[in-house]
Amino acid sequence: MFLHYIIIQLGCILIWEVLYSTHVFFNRCTSMKKSLPVLLIVVLVFSVFGAICTPQKEKPVVVCTTTVLASIVNDLAGDLVTIEVIASPAVCPAHYDVKPSDIEAFRKADLILMHGFEPWVSELKQASGSTAPIVKIPGPWNAPSFLKARYSAVADALKKYLGLDVSDRLAKCLKAVDDVDAYLKKLAEEKGFKGTPVVCMLWQKAFVSYLGFKVVAVYGPPEKVSAKQYEEILKNASAAKALLVIDNLQSGEELSEKIALEVGCVQVALSNFPGIAPELKNITEVMKWNAEQLAKALEIAELKGEINRLRGELETWKTAALVASALAVVFLMASIFLALKLRKK
Repeated sequence: MFLHYIIIQLGCILIWEVLYSTHVFFNRCTSMKKSLPVLLIVVLVFSVFGAICTPQKEKPVVVCTTTVLASIVNDLAGDLVTIEVIASPAVCPAHYDVKPSDIEAFRKADLILMHGFEPWVSELKQASGSTAPIVKIPGPWNAPSFLKARYSAVADALKKYLGLDVSDRLAKCLKAVDDVDAYLKKLAEEKGFKGTPVVCMLWQKAFVSYLGFKVVAVYGPPEKVSAKQYEEILKNASAAKALLVIDNLQSGEELSEKIALEVGCVQVALSNFPGIAPELKNITEVMKWNAEQLAKALEIAELKGEINRLRGELETWKTAALVASALAVVFLMASIFLALKLRKK
């Protein structure tokens, strides 16, 4: 605002000088024809400074706690607002460590969107002195029906607090989610996901179940899994002959890798947040990527199972060959014994 004030003052001074010079010039001119260029200059000066001095309306700032919410806002109103994201998509938002730049983001915010499980939001609001409304967009988002509800909730918040009607864009986004829903169901059928026994991290269970997998064991955040729970997971996974251990990328993969090693299945990690790769710009892209990772992992598991089956058959044939060899030796020895006995007679 101060810069605008300075520009306006300088513009007014310059315009005054031009007007004064024009007045003097008119007094000296003997014809309107000679004064025409000066009139054009005056009009041009007024036009330029009118454009410069008119304050440009700044876009409202929407602060999103995660890339999930940021991607939804971007799909609905990316050109209408400025979006600030707090938590990195590589870490669980519940465990995010705030930075000084986050305080500044909150201070500039016109609207703050959160899921409801971020413990640091109140801390940032207090530290920044922000007066922006904080709107919770609760609930899961990693299945199409859930995601559509999140898009609708964000659209409502944009209209209520910023006066932005994005209903047309919302309709397009919901249609895009429906298209991805159809793609995922087709892929699940083609790849044989239905009924496949798997172990799954809690934050991925909704998506994995939606695709048709049979979840035979579930585990929560690794730091909360007790020794007793771990043994129960191994027991259930082994009994059901689980083919996959499906982890949540943002929660770390150490536990799932350990389970997979002990049970003898394939480990795969899925993401719950866009932005972990440049091409994953929103949750629909993440869903497709996750499903494709599962398809690849299942192919590896099935190949591994086939190798184990062939290995078992080979061991069976080896055993059979050894037995046959032993029987042949016994038969040979018996034949020699009988031959010697008959010769003595």
